Amino acid sequence: MIARKDHLDTLAITILVFCCAFWGLQQILIKTTVGEVPPLWQASIRMAGAVVLLWGWCAVRGVKLFERDGTLPGGLLAGALFAAEFTCIYIGLQHTSASRLTVFLYTSPFVVSLLLPRWVPKERLHGIQWFGLAMAFGGVVVAFSESLGHSSGDMLMGDALALLAGVLWGLTTLAIRTTRLATASAEKTLFYQIAVTAAISPFLSLLLGENWSFSYSGYAWFSVALQTVIGAFASYLAWMWMLRHYPATRISSFTFLTPLFALIFGVALLKEPLTLQLVLALAGVGLGILLVNRRI
Repeated sequence: MIARKDHLDTLAITILVFCCAFWGLQQILIKTTVGEVPPLWQASIRMAGAVVLLWGWCAVRGVKLFERDGTLPGGLLAGALFAAEFTCIYIGLQHTSASRLTVFLYTSPFVVSLLLPRWVPKERLHGIQWFGLAMAFGGVVVAFSESLGHSSGDMLMGDALALLAGVLWGLTTLAIRTTRLATASAEKTLFYQIAVTAAISPFLSLLLGENWSFSYSGYAWFSVALQTVIGAFASYLAWMWMLRHYPATRISSFTFLTPLFALIFGVALLKEPLTLQLVLALAGVGLGILLVNRRI
């Protein structure tokens, strides 16, 4: 049986902050690389590389990926949802701004908090925790409020895809926690998701007419390498381990930090302005996370 904890300890919080910080940096990496390496082709390289790394990791540690344990249906479902989420994000970015997409994408914790307690009652949030979740989401909205005022028919399509991506992200977490994947190793859970995505992404890339190449600058390869080794392999593996041992509703609240880290790295690395909105957003998200993880 899995020794699942009912709250987040120091180790969990440290891992979550690290993951969210890197995912925020990863948004900067993608933003500065996408002009050279098309997005879905970039995702294809990342996921294929992560599959190889994970396979090697499992071989060294003796983790079995192909034994019959009843996880195949849940694994394929989680993989398909994961791949669909990425597809919605990349296609949505062609129709709406990254800021608008970010706000709609981070509705995912609400999906988890609303649906997961139907199968796992211990994951239920209470009044003050729901208020904290809403406050954290409000912080993200404040951070990107300047970019939300203008919309068009094309943008609305992108917003809809972003919202769908958020729902799919939440449903992926639901699939991991409510199927036989809940008893699988973190490695096997991740393998299903990145392997399915690695298989689907190249076809979607070709369908969208992206140009494939391996002749890129040193910076582009450095960016893709970081996204592969730390992003698609190490941080996702840590996230799967967290879902296996800690409450998913509490974990999901930390994801609101990711877009704010992206803004912070934008200020630090891209010399973007530090605004009052960002400061207020950080305060709101931080307080919201504290309330969600408050013991009742």
